Amino acid sequence: MARALQRKLPSIDVSDPRLYQDDSWRPLFAQLRRDDPVHYCESSPFGPYWSVTRYDDIFAVELDHENYSSTSELGGIQITDQPLGQDFANFIRMDPPGHTAHRRTVAPIVSPSNLANFEPLIRKRTCDVLDALPRDETFDWAARVSTDLTNMMLATLFDFPWEDRMKLTWWSDVAIANVDSPDAVVRSQAERVSELTAMGEYFRRLWDARAAAPPAFDLISMLSHSEATRNLQAREFIGTMALLIVGGNDTTRNSMSGGLMALVENPEQFELVRRRRELIPNLVSETIRYHTPVLHMRRTARHDVELAGRRIARGDKVVMWYISGNRDEGKIDRADEFIIDRARPRQHLAFGAGIHRCVGDRLAEQQIRILWEELLNRDLRFELTGPPQRLYSNFIRGIRTLPVRIVG
Repeated sequence: MARALQRKLPSIDVSDPRLYQDDSWRPLFAQLRRDDPVHYCESSPFGPYWSVTRYDDIFAVELDHENYSSTSELGGIQITDQPLGQDFANFIRMDPPGHTAHRRTVAPIVSPSNLANFEPLIRKRTCDVLDALPRDETFDWAARVSTDLTNMMLATLFDFPWEDRMKLTWWSDVAIANVDSPDAVVRSQAERVSELTAMGEYFRRLWDARAAAPPAFDLISMLSHSEATRNLQAREFIGTMALLIVGGNDTTRNSMSGGLMALVENPEQFELVRRRRELIPNLVSETIRYHTPVLHMRRTARHDVELAGRRIARGDKVVMWYISGNRDEGKIDRADEFIIDRARPRQHLAFGAGIHRCVGDRLAEQQIRILWEELLNRDLRFELTGPPQRLYSNFIRGIRTLPVRIVG
């Protein structure tokens, strides 16, 4: 079957991690959205793939899990194929009904009632972290605030040994690392597997102890007592733990760093929220849209299917570029601008949509909301003292370091 009804642009590859490390991705996606929004890239380091770049087309793929699969057997959720037999399966890399049963097991921990229970703890920790920041000297916001706060929350969700909680950040970095990066935390797939296997051994000890005890309200206990997940095989066990660590960590910590950058770079918006504190929930949503911490999600076509006038063949790799959909001028007014009083601030794709929408989205929003509330309570003002160090990745829009100074 023909790959397309017509070709509007030569093959454009937006998979290069340097585009995101250098923050130079905007012109290419603007061109694709304008001229060829469902675009076939014939050749890339990751093989041929379709780029879906407009909001509505991404949304259509997200909701159509009959035609577009997330399963590990067909390659998984990243533009990088998961090697068959070496993949770490988990519920984000599943289609229904397996996905449904696994997701249902962990969902109660981020229910509205439990988020209300978390609020005082999150607020106290946020206050402690902000009050301990140095004055009149440069420090790394990404390490001192973003990473520390999300790390503590992860440890709480798992009821993880407090003294070992920095292991969670390390394992998250290992799981998402691009091994081709010069400064990667692991330099080969074999090294990654070795580190994640050690992670699995650590979690297995906790799992066995929780399974032998009465059910408790933490992620490990919930999984170990659920009929759907209690008998996970070794690779799926490791994959599930890694998913929960990355999912509970990277969206939130990178939005905290990206959000501070956006506020400092748009001082009129910072002053607006200082005057109108009721805009803080809007600020949270705009932060997550504007930064877009997950750059893409991938699906694989189960059948021949047509999308926006393009004929996609069974087995084709279909990449939904959230970073582009969240800048779709046809859907979001002044999409390239950071505007906290938007009429529809929650209109974004950063959490995905449909059955695979981020299960912890409300917890992420809660943590970011409390951070901005307490920062404004202290009337803290910042300046950037150097450029951020961005992650070399085409999957996570990560900020590794963010040098800042409190002023005033």
